[in-house]
Amino acid sequence: MIHKIVSNKNEFVKLLALFFITIIFLSACKKKDTTVGKDTIDPNEILGGITVDTFNLETYTIEEDSIITDNGPNGLLGSYNDPEFGEFNASVYTQLRLANVNPNFGTVSNIVMDSMVLALEYAGYYGDLSPQTFEVYELNEDLFIDSTYYSFTTKATKSQNLVSFGKGTITPAPNQGTILAGDTVEAQLRIHLDTNFAKTLITEASSGGTTFASNENFLTYFKGLHIKTNNGAQAAGVGAALYVKLNDPASKLTMYFHQEGVFKSYDFLLNASCADFTHVSINSSSNVTSVVQNNELGKNEFYAQAFKHRAIVKIPGLANLPKNTVIHRAELTLPIQYQTGYRYKPGNGVSVSTKVKSTDNFYTSLSTLGEYSDFKKHFFIDIRDYIQSLTKGELENTGLVISPRFFINSAERIVFNGLNTTNKMKPKLILTYTTY
Repeated sequence: MIHKIVSNKNEFVKLLALFFITIIFLSACKKKDTTVGKDTIDPNEILGGITVDTFNLETYTIEEDSIITDNGPNGLLGSYNDPEFGEFNASVYTQLRLANVNPNFGTVSNIVMDSMVLALEYAGYYGDLSPQTFEVYELNEDLFIDSTYYSFTTKATKSQNLVSFGKGTITPAPNQGTILAGDTVEAQLRIHLDTNFAKTLITEASSGGTTFASNENFLTYFKGLHIKTNNGAQAAGVGAALYVKLNDPASKLTMYFHQEGVFKSYDFLLNASCADFTHVSINSSSNVTSVVQNNELGKNEFYAQAFKHRAIVKIPGLANLPKNTVIHRAELTLPIQYQTGYRYKPGNGVSVSTKVKSTDNFYTSLSTLGEYSDFKKHFFIDIRDYIQSLTKGELENTGLVISPRFFINSAERIVFNGLNTTNKMKPKLILTYTTY
């Protein structure tokens, strides 16, 4: 009896030991499932990738001198004095077309001109909405829809300023609707022209000739307009570049008149069939010019500006990556100098391009855009595909070309921090990769 109890006890001890050994074994084999640290560990690093954030970045600014500006999404008009970048001045050259051919104005002697208004619908603005003095001149040289025009292009004009005396100085109001015949429409810049000029056009149309028989004939007679400002010297921070929709139906030149008590009007159109271009003159500040002339100064700060300046970011260390490299992450952050609410905004994005070969005379756009974070005050650019192409030998390491996204139809400009900036945030590339 005693022997039997002892035997059962021994078996029980053996079973208990076996149970604990099994539990320990299973615990050792089972993957631990925990959420601790999941938000702080990058998935690519879990895969064993190497992460590097100590690349040397060479940053500087280059200057462009041949920017094509014809038939853009919008035109730029106006001037301002940028405290950082210098003086900016933009004007518009454009043709006009007939609303309808062979208009019948009746007896010209019975016509009483009320007004003639050049209306340009706003697309936005850049700068300060202080008064500007506008001038309009008749072109004395042809424009052609299939020709190429640059930001430096000019065309000859006749000497007479067509703006009505005393009505050239206007305070732009692109944020307010415009009231026409009691109705509120999208905001317009409305420049009143001399009614004697309008009467001349009506007289020509009624002369019995063929001037108004077709748009081709009309453009031979009236080649178009040069719309500009004459603001003289402006204090730093004063003025604006106005964005105007040249192809919008609301943008047109209208003659208003009455004849024997009946109110009438006739339109000359600005549309996609009209040749047009923006002329831009930028008198750069000494700070910007110095960085363009001396790349080393780009280590402190460097610049990008619509129509003229592009930022360059070179990363020489990428040439040391082996060909058998898989790029998992490549995050380039470019901090900028900007305070929220300041009138000279950096824009919501930048375009990114490169030269496939150092001998190329043109840039190749990359399939990525830099996005601006107002909270972090930097542009974020995903350049993973770009670096992967470098490792494959598909691109030469010529650097990244950073430009305001709307390079030919805005006045946006950006001040970037360089590696030697006295500001807290510096440009950085965070790269995670593996080799095989």
